[in-house]
Amino acid sequence: MKEKTKFNISLLLVVILANFALNAQDSPKLKTALPHVTSEGESFLAKDFYPEFSWDTTPTYYMFGDKERVLTAEELHFIAERTNFICIEKSHGYEVLGAAELGAKHDAAAFKAIKPDMKVLFYFNAALAWSYTSYSKDFTRERIDSSPKLKSFLIKNPKTGKLAEKHTAFLFNVLNPDFRAWWVETVAKGVEDSGCDGAFIDQMHGNVNLMKDKKDAIEIAMGEMMTNLKKRLGADKILLANNANSKSARFVYPVSDALMFENYSAVHYNKENLLSDWEGMLKNAQEDKISVFRLGVEGHDRGFLRSISKEEKYQVMPKISQEKLEYALACYLIGAQPYSYFMYSWGWALADGSLVDYPELQKPLGAPKGAYKRTTPEGWEFTREFEHAEVWINTESRKSKITWH
Repeated sequence: MKEKTKFNISLLLVVILANFALNAQDSPKLKTALPHVTSEGESFLAKDFYPEFSWDTTPTYYMFGDKERVLTAEELHFIAERTNFICIEKSHGYEVLGAAELGAKHDAAAFKAIKPDMKVLFYFNAALAWSYTSYSKDFTRERIDSSPKLKSFLIKNPKTGKLAEKHTAFLFNVLNPDFRAWWVETVAKGVEDSGCDGAFIDQMHGNVNLMKDKKDAIEIAMGEMMTNLKKRLGADKILLANNANSKSARFVYPVSDALMFENYSAVHYNKENLLSDWEGMLKNAQEDKISVFRLGVEGHDRGFLRSISKEEKYQVMPKISQEKLEYALACYLIGAQPYSYFMYSWGWALADGSLVDYPELQKPLGAPKGAYKRTTPEGWEFTREFEHAEVWINTESRKSKITWH
């Protein structure tokens, strides 16, 4: 017990000192354009490495990957016309180029040739040892025994004694300090090699389900690792942390520039969850952080996605997702703040929605005229006005109406 307490305190001190060192760096410059204002009337002071934000149309964020190939010229232009803020997913271009960082490099350069101010993020996972990059290619059943150092970074299943797996990937042990050092350098190298503007870090839970008795230590270790990553990336790179608004990510939140609310299935349309996300977007804006509000297509979660082929996705999904868009968009607009971005997709593959045309997202929107209004203190009906749209939603009945003018 004493050893565990000592370990926790030591790691906590590392986090605090690393945060202090990070804050002591030259502060990134603020954008000189007129500041945006939160729903509470506070100015949002955007840093100069943030993407340009505008309320002209719905601000969108795109995240996609295709394991088999890179984007065509037509696809590049389609996405570039709709956003200036994207992440290239974990296996993009793997089969044609041989490594995910090469896929990210290829399309990051292609996007910037079209839109020089495009902000492109490199994907890496903090819990699952995906083998798609050249740096992680040995994390496979066939190769892992030949890399004892990398193998020491992984968790064993306490019941079988074999390496634990999830979704065919091995699991990282964030409590291993050598792993944390390797991971920070690896992610930073991925960002540098791909020419990206920062990193999207997925799944920062530290595989706590296999080490529940070490929950506190895992949270502190994750905070230290992410703090060191931000410091290693530099003050001018974006660090986007997935689901870091949760209490378990309390040491990650302070060093994150951006945070995603990953609502990937129907359960996340829960009225309480939506209200919590709106409060989270406000908190992020008050701290000058970027938010990505991501909703999957209502009623069609991962089980449906895995039951159809990629070809079927391209055929059947656009119609369904277009029919469901208004409610998802209303969910975003009610709580949107400056530098809050909307992402609407079935999943993370290119076939899961990034190439679907949604004309509503191109309609003139304009800045919000104020905060949302709740019809009754305990009710679930909300309204909000924008310069060119009026939004009404009932998150209990899951009905909505957006009136454009």
